[in-house]
Amino acid sequence: MARIRKKAVVAAAKPGTKMKLKWVRSAIAAPVKHKLVVKGLGFTRLNQVVVREDTPSIRGMVAKVPHLVEIVK
Repeated sequence: MARIRKKAVVAAAKPGTKMKLKWVRSAIAAPVKHKLVVKGLGFTRLNQVVVREDTPSIRGMVAKVPHLVEIVK
């Protein structure tokens, strides 16, 4: 039986919308690809909050590492 993957819901954001992301869990034991995604989001320290544009590419990166990063309101 084939597995069905759930895709992250990517909402259409208004141009210029920002989102705050927080790195909440260490990537020490994570696969290399996950570490590269965290670095690509611009994180350098644990518990750091960064502000990024709300685009489908950023939302896709967050969807790849939901166990390491959270969206802060």
